[in-house]
Amino acid sequence: MLTIEQIRAARALLDWSQSDLADHADLSQTGIARIENGTNKPNSKTVEKIMGAFDAANIDFLGTTGVQIKPEGRLNTYIGHEGFVNFLKQVHKVLKGKNSLESVVVNNVSEDDFLRWEGSYAPEHETRMAEIGAKFKIITKEGDQNFTASKYAEYRWVPEHVFSSISYYIYANCTALINFEDNNVTVYEIHSSAIANFYREEFDKVWKNAKNPTE
Repeated sequence: MLTIEQIRAARALLDWSQSDLADHADLSQTGIARIENGTNKPNSKTVEKIMGAFDAANIDFLGTTGVQIKPEGRLNTYIGHEGFVNFLKQVHKVLKGKNSLESVVVNNVSEDDFLRWEGSYAPEHETRMAEIGAKFKIITKEGDQNFTASKYAEYRWVPEHVFSSISYYIYANCTALINFEDNNVTVYEIHSSAIANFYREEFDKVWKNAKNPTE
């Protein structure tokens, strides 16, 4: 169970005020204050929101006392529809916590695959990304006219012969490799600045030579 001391320590580690935590966790500053001074015991949903905010900010909790920055190079795996939606929710949490939004870059995209595995969550995801001012650069296969994220994304085309079946999705310091199969999807999310920077550089090379769909 998350303790008051851990909440305070995690905020200190991130240099967050109570208002900052409230904003990231979609709670009120008054509610956070009442939790920290012991006048209000949070329910499981509130604890989940607080832990989710800290998780998106790369905080790990150790036992009932410890707090640390998550280690570089860790790997998270998301599987199937529920996993894919949880991955997108994680992306939103991380981007929401950024003061300035660096472009998210995604290569080898078929929006049909993304929409299939997002399911009914798709409209909410698009709305949430637009609301936080997310900026995407997306590379898809030449001739693909599905630009479902056009409210916040710029698209370019590459020829079919250089298009791959494995998508890579770079946000903040995270690299997600996405394997869409006929009956499943698996996301391998690597938390590493070095790897994210490498893939961004590779993306930029492809982007420069990619075709504007309006041409």
